[in-house]
Amino acid sequence: MCDNAKNFVGAKRELDELARLFDSQQFKEAVLRHTTEDRIELRFIPARSPNFGGLWESAVKSFKILFKRTIGTRSPVYDQMQTVLAQTEAILNSRPLTPTSNDPDDFEALTPGHFLVQRPLTAIPEPNLCAIPENRLSAWQMVQAYTQKLWKKWSEQYLSNLHNRTKWTRQRYNIAIGTMVVLKEENLPPLKWQLARVTEVHPGSDGNIRVATVRTKDGSYRRAISKICVLPIRDNLPMSEEEN
Repeated sequence: MCDNAKNFVGAKRELDELARLFDSQQFKEAVLRHTTEDRIELRFIPARSPNFGGLWESAVKSFKILFKRTIGTRSPVYDQMQTVLAQTEAILNSRPLTPTSNDPDDFEALTPGHFLVQRPLTAIPEPNLCAIPENRLSAWQMVQAYTQKLWKKWSEQYLSNLHNRTKWTRQRYNIAIGTMVVLKEENLPPLKWQLARVTEVHPGSDGNIRVATVRTKDGSYRRAISKICVLPIRDNLPMSEEEN
């Protein structure tokens, strides 16, 4: 039961049209034909079993931890929270996964954003607001400061996970020429990843590579292996090398 406010009347009209659409046999046949042509199949994990969705649940966990550390006990208003969540979603879905091609001159990587909007997710660079006291920031600047802090923490954590350094108990593969990598760079704006291709390797006296020359869109640089992160999905290595 409600009054005759225009938004309520309009909502009822929209729901009625939606109900008629769902009951339409022509609509049902169109949906079935489309899903059949595109081979769309829905699969569901068991109820109350989030451990079955490890891939996306790990991303949710990563977001929750960083969001709590960034926002803390603050209480942003609805619009601020909505903007922060949208920008955080873009940050998480901008991470590079694998090269889009084997062309050494191609510096574009496949990201989760390609599956959502068919292109990389981008953002307009904003001034660095992390060092400015919050009482001097406007509502928009406050949101950008939250986003920048979360980006800084998450990107560092993500790149560190890609370059996990453990005790050498077995021989690992040496980085190969032509491999696409992400460079560890400081003070990059949100959604900005420094992608490069390895053009030359410099083995040490023991045969292990600790320095490599990489080429970006802006030029070539020599970087230590500790500052180079190989993309998480590599399809250019033999299985034996990946296992080593």
